[in-house]
Amino acid sequence: MKSIKICINIIILFCWMQSTALAQNAAIADLVINNTRDHLLLYLNLEIEEKIREKIKESVKSGMPITFSFVITLNKIRNLLSEEEVKEIKVTHIIRYNNIKKEYVIKRSWENNRPNSTESFIKGEQLMSQISSLEIVPLIQLVKGTQYQIKAKAELIKESLPFYLNHILFFLSKRVFKTDWHTINFIY
Repeated sequence: MKSIKICINIIILFCWMQSTALAQNAAIADLVINNTRDHLLLYLNLEIEEKIREKIKESVKSGMPITFSFVITLNKIRNLLSEEEVKEIKVTHIIRYNNIKKEYVIKRSWENNRPNSTESFIKGEQLMSQISSLEIVPLIQLVKGTQYQIKAKAELIKESLPFYLNHILFFLSKRVFKTDWHTINFIY
């Protein structure tokens, strides 16, 4: 009984150390806003360190789907101390490996979860870590001459642990990393 407790404690410690070590190894980069004639658009890239990239690849190849979840908020700045939320968008990207076809399948919620398939993990990772031309709001909802702030953050979530670990480690977070908010202020 004592050896089982020691093993469980070692597993818990290992998982905690691994999640803590991975916590600050990703960041949102290249956050850009643009517009069409009718809509405010967002572009962003998620930069991930090599050691996390390898762990993601291993997890996906072993059959575990991985989800990147993005939260984007658009706020209207009223004064230095207050802001009004105009819009919040949650976007998810899911990657799975199809072992029969030997390809990665990526679904992105903002593209109506249309599957994108590739044999290359590098191409799959690019699809997972990029958002381009995401419509935030129609321009008609923005007031000319008003200051706005757009913020974005991301997190990587492992979809599920193996069945036998779910019961033992039920209290552990499935989140691998969560980035800080990346912010841009602009006047429309």
